[in-house]
Amino acid sequence: MEYTEQAYQEQLEKKKRLTQGQFERFGGGELQCYRSAVEHYRMRAEFRVWHEDEDLYYVMFDKETRERYRVDQFPTASALINEVMPILIAQIKESELLRRKLFQVDFLSSMSGELVVSLLYHRPLTDEWEAAARELRVELQEQGFTIDLIGRARKQKRVIEREHVVEKLRVKGRELVYRQVENSFTQPNGEVATQMLEWAVEQTKGSSGDLLELYCGNGNFCIALAPNFTQVLATELAKPSVEAAQWNIRENGIKNLKIARLSAEDFTLAMNGAREFRRLQQQEIELSSYNFSTVLVDPPRAGMDEDSVEMIRKYDVILYISCNPETLERNLDQLANTHRVTDLALFDQFPYTDHREVGVVLRRRGTGL
Repeated sequence: MEYTEQAYQEQLEKKKRLTQGQFERFGGGELQCYRSAVEHYRMRAEFRVWHEDEDLYYVMFDKETRERYRVDQFPTASALINEVMPILIAQIKESELLRRKLFQVDFLSSMSGELVVSLLYHRPLTDEWEAAARELRVELQEQGFTIDLIGRARKQKRVIEREHVVEKLRVKGRELVYRQVENSFTQPNGEVATQMLEWAVEQTKGSSGDLLELYCGNGNFCIALAPNFTQVLATELAKPSVEAAQWNIRENGIKNLKIARLSAEDFTLAMNGAREFRRLQQQEIELSSYNFSTVLVDPPRAGMDEDSVEMIRKYDVILYISCNPETLERNLDQLANTHRVTDLALFDQFPYTDHREVGVVLRRRGTGL
């Protein structure tokens, strides 16, 4: 892979043409494009570990041929991950307790300089393993790295201090902090994630009423958008993400935001009055007290189910962030008779791949918005 400005621009232009052509029938005007850095843009990376006699090294597998190849440096990963990679594997290689049946290493870094490394094993983890891992962490910290370790094996998880990093993002002049938990969803490209937040903040500036967000994760969007609305209600099902979101709300001093631990499908049932949920009562969330004018959705690759699409149709403004343009297109077909696309954006979260992150703003027809 050639990591040059020319190579990057060529792949980005291809994505722009593809995105503009795919969605031009919905309107939206000229595509806004938010580019990535050419290299060192991924805050996460995963490598298999290969054992060969006394040697030990990272490997990856070619997607087409499935051939393995050795990885000593990984230009797409953050500079911090690349700095730690050779030091970490060299230290593990010297320890029988740490190297035996180690098969994978996962890195989660932040632009603020923190790192969590997960070591995955095909054997049970003992107290002796934990003692060796703690020694490794101290050695790495003495070399200047803010690092924590996690050991994983079948039905086991041992956390050496913390299982998260704290990211700091500057969004429209505000510094926002986010707890990002290992093995939970976070945006992989920190700089592009910041641009996505700034785009969403700008799109909702001057809004009236309240905001509803579905699939909120750790509160990434709703925390940044909260100042633009009277009240904000967000939903998320995954417990680690909800806990991280609650921490993020407190640390950022957000007073008008609540998180409901429900799936989008269950929340749709609640909004339609088809079912009551004890979790909403326990959190003192009264849906009738909200005046939702705007909804933001960032669904998984499968997109939104039909009932949830029908539910969000009720709102004047819809911000839809999608990691799968095909399911986004399908959902837009469902919404096209009541809403028009007024803004279309491409966020290049995954350079040098076919993946495209697309954002659209839809406004209800006939409202003058």
